[in-house]
Amino acid sequence: MGRAYEIGIPPPFEEAVKSMEREIMRFLMRSTGDREDAMDLFQETWIRAYRAYPTLQSEDGLRPWIYRIASNLCRNRARDRMRRGRVIANETADGAAPADNAPNQLNGGPEGALHLKRAISRLPGKQGQALMMRKFAGLEYAEIGTALNCSAESARASVYQAVKKLKKLRLDE
Repeated sequence: MGRAYEIGIPPPFEEAVKSMEREIMRFLMRSTGDREDAMDLFQETWIRAYRAYPTLQSEDGLRPWIYRIASNLCRNRARDRMRRGRVIANETADGAAPADNAPNQLNGGPEGALHLKRAISRLPGKQGQALMMRKFAGLEYAEIGTALNCSAESARASVYQAVKKLKKLRLDE
């Protein structure tokens, strides 16, 4: 992003978008598991970033700032879906929950990848997001902390807890 950003001047917005758009889209795809949702959130992320760009605190860093916007939008979307799901579930006559027909083992191949994606989506909010930012996007713990509005130590603990839960899930099956 250039020398100007290194000395505290954010790059032009278009340059920031070009440098991070693929990375943010991958993060959103992994977070939502749905291309349509990811595309909606991708657009909303950049709209919000554009509106707030003049207020960017350069010492926080551009990358964690964009990830914070994207992860907050993902969290809001998930929360809204849960609320809608509860309303729909309460309206069903028999009250039965939909069956989970997913394979119960983490193995190679498409089934294992789908199962891993489902397992990650069931992790508590910050744990799942911290895990994806660290393992899939390659962010440092300080950047994850900034993106999730917590300390680097809390981000490290969230990743650790997420990995621990995924390992336990694998052992339990």
